[in-house]
Amino acid sequence: MHLIWENLIKNLIALWTGEFKGLDQGWEQYELATAVWEGVGSATMQTGSTVPYVFSPRLPDIAINKSQCTADAWSFWTQYIAPVLLCRKFKQPKYYTHFVELVKLIRLCLRFELNMDDITTIREGFIEWVTTYERFYYQSHPSRLPACPVTIHTLLHIADSIEASGPVWVSWAFPMERYCGYLQPAIKSRCFPYACIDQHVLNLARLAHIKLVYNLKQELSLKPPCTADLRRGEFSNPLYPSSVLMPPRRVMPIESGLFSMIVRALVTVYNTTPSKIRPHLDTTKVEQWGKVRRLFGGDVMNASSLVAIGGDRRDVSYYEAAIDTNAAKRNVAPRFVLKTFFGQPQNIFVVRLPPSQALKLKELTTHFLAAIRSCTMDENNTDLDIHYYSRFGKIDVIDLACVQCLVGRVPDDMVGHRWGIIDWSGPLARALYVEDLTLERMG
Repeated sequence: MHLIWENLIKNLIALWTGEFKGLDQGWEQYELATAVWEGVGSATMQTGSTVPYVFSPRLPDIAINKSQCTADAWSFWTQYIAPVLLCRKFKQPKYYTHFVELVKLIRLCLRFELNMDDITTIREGFIEWVTTYERFYYQSHPSRLPACPVTIHTLLHIADSIEASGPVWVSWAFPMERYCGYLQPAIKSRCFPYACIDQHVLNLARLAHIKLVYNLKQELSLKPPCTADLRRGEFSNPLYPSSVLMPPRRVMPIESGLFSMIVRALVTVYNTTPSKIRPHLDTTKVEQWGKVRRLFGGDVMNASSLVAIGGDRRDVSYYEAAIDTNAAKRNVAPRFVLKTFFGQPQNIFVVRLPPSQALKLKELTTHFLAAIRSCTMDENNTDLDIHYYSRFGKIDVIDLACVQCLVGRVPDDMVGHRWGIIDWSGPLARALYVEDLTLERMG
């Protein structure tokens, strides 16, 4: 925390803005113009309306209120906001490239698991990064020695620290500081603070003992239970154990084009023909819901057709779907391939199919479907998992199970009306896809 977010990043910003210990930029050109940095600060504050609150608290204007940023805020800004906002801002692209290399190394360090090849990459990567840093900012001139504080040298030992104590989330968590923060609320007396702490620690030990001896961990837990219980007005479906639908709810007719998309989606599920699906559906009474909630700590996503999108709403989601690459070929068996899309949820449908011999259904079966207006990607930064779009494409109806989670949007102000999509779920969310079960369900 202190090495990267409280020192390195702040020092880099001070260098870019000409505020680092009275140093100028020497023979390099890494300083940002005042208007450019003010634009970055303003754009950072504006991302609070397009980045989900679960990603990060709303960030301030860092050009004016840097002191309001916590280490957590600098972490999010560095990894997700800055790569978009700083692109094409420097007079020479080499400074941006150097910063992006730092972001890639930081993300690698923050992984839950690391192998020896990863550690080698971290070691060699920081050696190269520090060497380039010295060339850009130290410039081999003794008068510029303040540009090389000890925190720059410490970067060279991160790989050694990982080898000695494991991934950085083990050693960078400051467990003692966290433990002191945990004990502080127990102090009820200014005259006898240590007696309060002693009693609190003793009570915690007794409670832990009782939990273990009598197997009462859940019953005596002080945390709210994480359950899948339905809230008032919500609707669940056993076929979708990880999602529940939330109000508002409407039953209304839909246009023929959207109805045809629903039919095609069900054709994919049951591997049949539209003529066997249509008799079971009524275009005049289609049930729609306004929101979907992913259970066990997941996101809440809105359908824009029923939920008004205000300035502070986060309405872009990403989803993965098994796409039939043979969909345009008649009499050819479907071939499903997993692909990642980004788009805006338009509608959430509940479709009920009665028992049917043609569809091999023995009982009433309920499906959750989503109409998604896809984003047309202009550019993809695969190294940082940042994707750019400037317009929406066609609408597709997919199984709601394919919708994964929220993403954030950062405006790319150097290119008009273009957005950078930031996705912090990474492999954790995408690991939810189980190919065998999904493809079996699709027929």
